[in-house]
Amino acid sequence: MEMITPSSNTQSNAQGSFGAVLQQARKNKQVTLEAAAAELFILKRHLEALESENFAELPQAAFARGFAINYAKYLGLDSAKIASSFDAAYPNELKAKSASNIDTPLRPMGTLQRDTHNRIRFNPLLIIGVIGLIVLAVFLFRMVSNASKESNQEPVSAVEDMSAIEQAQGAAINSDVSGVGASGSALNLGDAATTANLNLVLTSDAVVSITDASGNSLISGSQSAGNYELSGMPPFNVQIDNIDSVSLMLNQQAVALDTYATDKQATFELAP
Repeated sequence: MEMITPSSNTQSNAQGSFGAVLQQARKNKQVTLEAAAAELFILKRHLEALESENFAELPQAAFARGFAINYAKYLGLDSAKIASSFDAAYPNELKAKSASNIDTPLRPMGTLQRDTHNRIRFNPLLIIGVIGLIVLAVFLFRMVSNASKESNQEPVSAVEDMSAIEQAQGAAINSDVSGVGASGSALNLGDAATTANLNLVLTSDAVVSITDASGNSLISGSQSAGNYELSGMPPFNVQIDNIDSVSLMLNQQAVALDTYATDKQATFELAP
């Protein structure tokens, strides 16, 4: 009668099949071989070889033992017991073969390569620097835009509308033989007083208030830089808060504001 020697699988089963334990634990966890292979980065055929204890399909003993330990940890088993069962079940002839191949280059173990996309790392300082540059660029753009808008704005004249009487006085015809009055002034008919022209130039914002003899306010309050042509009945009451940025002419004659100034402010009465 031919004697049948027990296979390595039969021997391992007698000592407690670690492969069957791995397989049962995987099924209890309801995990497929494909899912386990993807999670552990171990080829599916190597996991199958561990569960069936087909050691010939596994890489060298040290690597195969490491696969078994990692697989046991993944399934929640005692990795030390699985490693001990693996050592006991591993065939002696394969152990000797692995020992003789120590000095040879390692053959591929069949582990899966991790997705290189998941290894991309971003430098936080670089990201902060890029955000800072974007914020700075937006800030500078807004500053340039605001400066451009301000430079394009035309000064708004603060001259109030003249009444019908004032317009009539300013356009009155001289009753003398000479006809029309001199440029910059006109004479009213009869006993009406003579009007006078004021030219006001502001190089920067200033508070200017001017009223004429009839009590009409020709200009009042804070004014922006620009030229202002005013006309009214003298004498004029003038108030200026910053004479350094204001020049004034009466009937084309410059007015020396310094002579009326006190701490850069001037309050005076002006007549032709």
